[in-house]
Amino acid sequence: MTMTAVESPLLRMAETTPTQYWNDSCATAELAYAVERGATGATSNPSIVLEVMKKESAVYAPRVRELADANPTWSEVELTWAIIEEMAVRGAALLRPVFDRAGGRQGRLSLQTNPANHRDPVRMVEQAVRFAGLAPNMQVKFPATAAGIEAMEEATARGVNINATVSFTVPQAIAAAEAVERGLARFAAAGGDTAAMSPIVTIMIGRLDDWMKVVIERDDLAVHPDAPNWAGIAAFKRAYAIFGERGYRSRLLAAAYRHRLHWTELVGGDVSLTLPYAWQVRFNKSGIVPGARMNVPVDPALIDDLYQRIPDFRRAYDPDGMTPAEFESFGASARTLRAFVKSYHDLQGAIRDLVLPDPDIRHA
Repeated sequence: MTMTAVESPLLRMAETTPTQYWNDSCATAELAYAVERGATGATSNPSIVLEVMKKESAVYAPRVRELADANPTWSEVELTWAIIEEMAVRGAALLRPVFDRAGGRQGRLSLQTNPANHRDPVRMVEQAVRFAGLAPNMQVKFPATAAGIEAMEEATARGVNINATVSFTVPQAIAAAEAVERGLARFAAAGGDTAAMSPIVTIMIGRLDDWMKVVIERDDLAVHPDAPNWAGIAAFKRAYAIFGERGYRSRLLAAAYRHRLHWTELVGGDVSLTLPYAWQVRFNKSGIVPGARMNVPVDPALIDDLYQRIPDFRRAYDPDGMTPAEFESFGASARTLRAFVKSYHDLQGAIRDLVLPDPDIRHA
């Protein structure tokens, strides 16, 4: 039996709880599937763009060559960003009806600033302002590093809807939310309408789990086997409670899905979940209709095991576990930044191969 939108557990979740979800890609068919089943946003980054170029090569291979022919002096960097922006605009168009229905509070396409500029707040803000002008429903991603936090405040003050990414910990989420609050205050003081703003703060829960597992093996630690799979959920739930207590206007978003608990344990919260297409299909086929569990605490024994044995979990879980100067060197941050920068260079390589094919390879 084919799963219809009406039967979708994700649609049911979106319609009956405060929990929203996004499509963790801007691929056209995947985004259409998600929107039909209640998705309220989508995201992009260099690795996603590279995947979409492969999946939709019939569209993007000739488009790259067309752009190169029309702009013979453009570098591969310029061609790369032209494709990234075109892909984002296409995704934003699919989300525009959601955006219009929600009065701008939902329905945004989240586009990442150049990961190679992660230490330069000025360049990040300049690019963010450009991105914000591509479509009315654009959201701009900044890394939760010291430079990124600075850029988030400035971009928010200029009316840009931000999304903090490369973010895994409670202190990063708090620093990003505080930066947004400062930016919103400045925007309002300049006459801006903050009611139309919908800032997002991401915690990449699966990547925090991944880092705990790396540390356990690296440092030869004896940790309860279930505990690492709860690290990201524990950090997210703690941040959610703090956001509620302090009245931050940013909405938390969970990313980097690894297993079903990353869905079921967060349902019921006034949050967003960014789900890869494959996980959406899996969840929709599951027949699971999760109840509200956001306010159900993680087993204290599992948190205590992580807290006592892994210093990096303490840094991730405690609100004051790190200063912004330490964010970039945190293991999960360094690994993810390196991966994003590599994906960006791989994307340029894919563009280069289309414009200047390898003569040693026979091409169809």
